[in-house]
Amino acid sequence: MAIDYTVIVVYLAAMLAMGWWGMRRARSKSEFLVAGRRLGPTMYSGTMAAIVLGGASTIGGVGLGYQYGLSGAWMVFAIGLGLLALSVFFSARIARLKVYTVSEMLDLRYGGRAGVISGVVMWAYTLMLAVTSTIAYATIFDVLFDMNRTVAIILGGSIVVAYSTLGGMWSITLTDMVQFVVKTIGVLLLLLPIAVVKAGGFSEMKAQLPTEYFDPLGIGGETIFTYVLIYTFGMLIGQDIWQRVFTARSDTTAKWGGTVAGTYCLAYALAGAVIGTAAKVLYPKLGSPDDAFATIVKDELPVGVRGLVLAAALAAVMSTSSGALIACATVANNDIWSRLRGRIASGDRDEVKDNRAFILIMGLAVIGTAIALNNVVEALTVAYNLLVGGLLVPILGGLLWKRGTAPGALASVAVGGLSVIGLMATYGILANEPIYYGLLSSLAAYVVVSLATKPTDAAVLAAWRERLAGRAPELASEPVPAHQ
Repeated sequence: MAIDYTVIVVYLAAMLAMGWWGMRRARSKSEFLVAGRRLGPTMYSGTMAAIVLGGASTIGGVGLGYQYGLSGAWMVFAIGLGLLALSVFFSARIARLKVYTVSEMLDLRYGGRAGVISGVVMWAYTLMLAVTSTIAYATIFDVLFDMNRTVAIILGGSIVVAYSTLGGMWSITLTDMVQFVVKTIGVLLLLLPIAVVKAGGFSEMKAQLPTEYFDPLGIGGETIFTYVLIYTFGMLIGQDIWQRVFTARSDTTAKWGGTVAGTYCLAYALAGAVIGTAAKVLYPKLGSPDDAFATIVKDELPVGVRGLVLAAALAAVMSTSSGALIACATVANNDIWSRLRGRIASGDRDEVKDNRAFILIMGLAVIGTAIALNNVVEALTVAYNLLVGGLLVPILGGLLWKRGTAPGALASVAVGGLSVIGLMATYGILANEPIYYGLLSSLAAYVVVSLATKPTDAAVLAAWRERLAGRAPELASEPVPAHQ
């Protein structure tokens, strides 16, 4: 295991080194939060794929493959479909807005009255997303070092907080690119073929397992529909995803780079399901499906390769964790704290320092919450239910329906969010009803209240159209760096 340990330690040291290097580039708010809006197609595709394919997609995706066979790919497949839809239909317009948060987009569209309440919902979502990613460190470090859960969370979380605080989005982008390469080599090029060969090939897998393991719809139509509703639509509106769109050098980069990343996600989804199916042949009686990834890596891979694949799992967790963390801090500072203080950003404030402080504070909060929580699935479900139930309708409505109004948007957020919370308390956190009925109530509130109230001011809509067309300048408080 010494070689495996060396691989992991070198990888972790490289993450910290890139955080230090990124600190030298992050000298303005734009550089720190959205990498100066200067990422080209290659870096944009890599960082977008890295942010959406986290520990749940890797460890959880293999676990679903172990439990359901090839249809276990649907959760990650739904993520890929969402990223494709975002890239093809919305990303160009989003990139041209030149904002930093989803709530700023809502303010521009509806006239400045939707920011705080939407910011609170988005902050809760990004916080829980960061927490669930951080909890996953315990699983990986337990396999590696037989480490105590709390110590593992503190170690993994501290490394992510360190490089994210140092260099912001530049550090996260650089580490994401490394993580993307490591995941591709570790999971797609090494673990996938080795797992299939160890299981005796596809013919042996079909002979050993029930036929439903090879049914594309075996996981069930209702489950697939719920995955699409939560994850596909969740990809369209999450701050962690939009913040990556904001990094694109152009709307063309956002569209086509995101399309490449979405296609990669589809391949990653199938790979995870196949690995899990192979694990079912090799270890038919595991205690938990989520143990499948760690077990097949630990028992079937040669020394050195095992360390690289475990580094791939660690990369998957870190990429999602760092993306959620900077999104959480950006929302907390720009959409909640600044507004509650009644402060308008001004050039005499060190906004990089402010945002760096918020990443550190939110990072400590994430680590503490991760130590206190145990159920990752429930925490992730709460996050996505709140996001989709509360914000999907006013965001897509703002992009697609000019008759939508600020009162309609606020009613939609409030009714949808409260409905989801109430229904989760009634039916249970993991039930399907909360997201079904919560989304319907949010849509009804948006349409009814918008039609019952005065249309959005023409000047606001005119300014909004200028933004969507990319003709509006960068925020006045944010000078364009000289090297652009």
